[in-house]
Amino acid sequence: MARKRPLLLSLYRAAAQGASPLFHALFAFRSRSSKEIPARKAERFGKSERVRPSGSLVWIHAASVGETMSVLPLIGALTNEGHNVLLTTVTVTASELADKRLPEGAFHQFVPYDAPGLFKRFLDHWSPDLAMVVESEIWPCLFDEMAVRGIPFVLLNGRLSDGSRRNWSRIPKTSRYIFGCLDAVLAQSGADAERFESVGCKNVEVPGNLKFDASEPMVDEETLALLKSQIGDRRVWLAALTHPGEDEIVFEAHDRLRREFPDLLLALVPRHPARAPEIVQEAGERGLVLAARSTSEPLRPETDVFLGDTLGEMGLYYRIAPVTFLGGSFVDVGGHNPVEAALVGSALITGPKVANARGVYKDFWNRGAAIRVGDPAGLADSAGALLRDPGRGRGQAETARSLVEEGRGALGKTLELLQRDLNRAGSGLRSEPEDEKST
Repeated sequence: MARKRPLLLSLYRAAAQGASPLFHALFAFRSRSSKEIPARKAERFGKSERVRPSGSLVWIHAASVGETMSVLPLIGALTNEGHNVLLTTVTVTASELADKRLPEGAFHQFVPYDAPGLFKRFLDHWSPDLAMVVESEIWPCLFDEMAVRGIPFVLLNGRLSDGSRRNWSRIPKTSRYIFGCLDAVLAQSGADAERFESVGCKNVEVPGNLKFDASEPMVDEETLALLKSQIGDRRVWLAALTHPGEDEIVFEAHDRLRREFPDLLLALVPRHPARAPEIVQEAGERGLVLAARSTSEPLRPETDVFLGDTLGEMGLYYRIAPVTFLGGSFVDVGGHNPVEAALVGSALITGPKVANARGVYKDFWNRGAAIRVGDPAGLADSAGALLRDPGRGRGQAETARSLVEEGRGALGKTLELLQRDLNRAGSGLRSEPEDEKST
């Protein structure tokens, strides 16, 4: 029997449907700052020129690069089992990563805006046999449409912060309805599982955090050897995945560090390579000599800053730097996954704002696998301590890698929990869709 749609959700649906024409203006605005790809506009409105592949199709939605990285091993396992995989993302950078890293049998599309008509068009075209959203992608219109169709629907590698739980708890009827659209939740931790259950989720399991099952980031050995030969005996530190507001912090720390380490090289990798021109300008205004990876400029003795303005090469940047400040942690974006750096042995420093992976970071901080800097002024001190004592940095990195190894296993448990739905997808079986819910 169909559940009655709460009034608040009905109002949201009506507003989203009414706002659909405005999405064209939003798309144009975002395109001007390279946050959309004009040639792929149709995908954001639920249309695609690509034909649905025959056979079983698993749809996975991941917001951005971090979520995409976490599900790449799962996508590989699914394609190995003969399933086609549709990966959708919001961000352009995630699409570029997908183009480079998706295995045969998997392909990428941009997800539509969250409006009933757009998702109806999307789902009519793709008709997935199993659908999964990653971590905390809670989209009311999407969730509602999925429940209508009776497609098995799973929240994968789920996380829910205390703040989000409190917000959802303020609208209990709507919360129970939306989270009740999920057939299962595979949570990262026991604490996440309890929060999901409190807002109305059913069938909550805890296979662990898929981010721990990431592979070591790839690297081109010839390029790595070339860069190391150019760097020579110079000390190097890395500012990885930085956001606006953090580059200035890093440059200030670098200025302080060079007083003790005059030959110090800063490798700076912005989270979004499109920001490279503003970083080049900032470095120039500070009188720093910069070489950009995208132009293959060699690192000379006078080079102060190595700008990592490419995608898919974090394995290269982590391997040339024994010390890494991981960005997104001094600004309100929630931090970035520390696992890749840990796997290649770079000692980590973070700011305090890491809500997207607080459980992981808490373990890293408590076990001495990463240094938590409470404010930007402390960044130079922490980086200097690790540069001054390489043995300490190596020990910290070894502890981090051990923690990652301890956390592995979520991929296998996740596949086991998904097996029933995957078997049904492979055989073409699916529950009959419910009648359209009342508005």
